[in-house]
Amino acid sequence: MRVDQCLLVDGDDTLWENNIYFERAIEEFLDLLAHASLSRTELRQVLDDVERENCQVYGYGAKSFVRSLHDCYERVHEVRATEDHGRAIAELGERILRQEPVLIAGVEETLTGLRTRHRLVLLTKGDHEEQAAKVERSRLGPLFERIVIVPEKTVETYATVVEDLKADTARTWMIGNSPKSDIVPALAAGLGAVYVPHPDTWVLEHHPFPETTERLLQVDRFTDLAEHF
Repeated sequence: MRVDQCLLVDGDDTLWENNIYFERAIEEFLDLLAHASLSRTELRQVLDDVERENCQVYGYGAKSFVRSLHDCYERVHEVRATEDHGRAIAELGERILRQEPVLIAGVEETLTGLRTRHRLVLLTKGDHEEQAAKVERSRLGPLFERIVIVPEKTVETYATVVEDLKADTARTWMIGNSPKSDIVPALAAGLGAVYVPHPDTWVLEHHPFPETTERLLQVDRFTDLAEHF
């Protein structure tokens, strides 16, 4: 059992469910998008490509997602969405924004125990307004020393966060479900990383782990953290 560590904890799909709501919206969008020659799988690939491009410019979250749905529609059909389809797309985004956070099993109890032994910092990426609203509605905020919302998680992000916290890199860990955002850049920045897999992690957050994983820990579920920290 390690004590007095600084634990950076991801939000979406680590503390609360998130991507399942986007996936449900995508299924409805694919119904609406129906194409004479492109299969459902091919349409999803187009959407993934559009999202990959748009996230680099517009960031993450429901607002960027709706923009991507419109862009995908136009790319596939070569016309802008009809008025009815435009309203349907907008509603998909609004539904996500209205979604109350559903905590993953054991999260609150585990955090409550960890905060007695370690510094806890919530480090989440995305649209600041959207992420701040999720944190507030989750009611987990008081369990953390600080809430940090960033547009992207890069090696530089982690270095800056550790410096701002006056934390020791060698005693700081990033905990999350995304190989791309939570694991790979944290390890590259010299932090430890704890991979907590989620069955519905967004496909654009998938990424191979680095060959050198001396400070990588994988657990089956969030509650397992209590056994290691």
